[in-house]
Amino acid sequence: MRLGLAAAAGMLVLSACACAAFAAETFSPATLARARAARDAGLRDDVGYDVLRALCTEVGPRPAGSAGDRRAVAWALATLERLGFANVRAESVTVPHWERGECRVEITAPWPQPMVAVALGGSVATPASGVEAEVVAAQSLDDLKSLGEARVRGKIVFFRGRMERVRTGAGYGVAVAVRGRGAAEAAKLGAVGVVIRSVGTDSNREPHAGAMRYDSTGTRIAALALSAPDADLLDRQLASGRPVRMRMSNTSRSLPEERSANVIGEIPGRGPAPGIVVAGGHLDSWDLAQGAHDDGAGVATMIAAAKLAAAQGALRHTIRVVLFANEEFGLSGGRGYAERHAAEMDRHVAAMESDLGAFDVWGLATGFGPGREALVEPILSVLAPICTEYVGNGTRGGADTGPLSSRGVPAFELSTDARPYFDLHHSANDTFDKVDPALLRENIAGYAALLVLAASGDVDFGRLPGGAPRGR
Repeated sequence: MRLGLAAAAGMLVLSACACAAFAAETFSPATLARARAARDAGLRDDVGYDVLRALCTEVGPRPAGSAGDRRAVAWALATLERLGFANVRAESVTVPHWERGECRVEITAPWPQPMVAVALGGSVATPASGVEAEVVAAQSLDDLKSLGEARVRGKIVFFRGRMERVRTGAGYGVAVAVRGRGAAEAAKLGAVGVVIRSVGTDSNREPHAGAMRYDSTGTRIAALALSAPDADLLDRQLASGRPVRMRMSNTSRSLPEERSANVIGEIPGRGPAPGIVVAGGHLDSWDLAQGAHDDGAGVATMIAAAKLAAAQGALRHTIRVVLFANEEFGLSGGRGYAERHAAEMDRHVAAMESDLGAFDVWGLATGFGPGREALVEPILSVLAPICTEYVGNGTRGGADTGPLSSRGVPAFELSTDARPYFDLHHSANDTFDKVDPALLRENIAGYAALLVLAASGDVDFGRLPGGAPRGR
């Protein structure tokens, strides 16, 4: 539709007025005071640490579809009930069920040595007799393609790329591509197996697990992750210039899908027609350890933060804690929640998710609708004792809340130091003793303050482009 000059001018005036109105919208002094009080209480409170201790001790590893997963759902329901949440429930979702089995890797020539490895999530098994072949190394998926079929056929491909250790965790997105697609792409070129340098930043002899995926059609070959020292060993033998041969075997298997659940508990809002603020973490973990940082810390953080926010009273909107199922192996919980609650998406006023461990908080990222820039300064003023750096307005939620952002729901995210996180992530070292209670309190305090601000009803955070409009 074309507008005349007068009409267009009128539209510009209306747009300018709307932006001015949004700019004038801010938090009341009483809300800011309550947010600061929740923050300060979080820095003293150990409810979250107690919750995390219980999860790691009473449940432990909880991969999707496993007995540990079922124990986690029962534990979460009982915990939310015990802590006084309302409308506690389990919303059923279908999840995959994969078992790691046993694996063995060894260099057979030129200098035989055993290696430490784990199967990647979703990997098929090798033949019962295993696979032995010469090793060919590739730095990345693009490097693999440049090798060509003639150099890859009949070989075991070793992806040798290292993850960069940086505060933002940006190195993960680069390194994880070979974990996800390495086996599928190597199989297209005739490879008989794949090993990767673990996607992690430590130097422990503990390999890091994680999901991989195959094409729906095509050959499926086994894919394993080597610990960093063993990847270094393989690199050194390859550097000799002699042909290196490897033998690998594993017994992984996929079983029929199972039923799991998103576990939900609420702090009901007290306003008329209350909206919903989602506070999320994922309940599942990989099977190698207790999932203390990934994502037991997120579960504990959001449960404790919601309780602290509720203690300040006067919340117009409902805080809905969602402990998502199967983030690690397909995002069943995040996608299932967005689909199940699609009809009430316009009631969702904000979403936040904790899934980067309980480490030092250094920044705030937002995903607000247009014209809400003026809201950032008062939020940072509340968070100042914890963090002062503004990352920007580009976040679109975490892995499980991303489907909400794609439907227009605004997002908050605290940025934590990813360097120690990726030393532990998806490895057998992700255990309760690695959690610093003071840093866990710091995360809880930050999210408690954000939940007070988001649930106060003082402001409208807008809607993200492409999503459903917000009901008022």
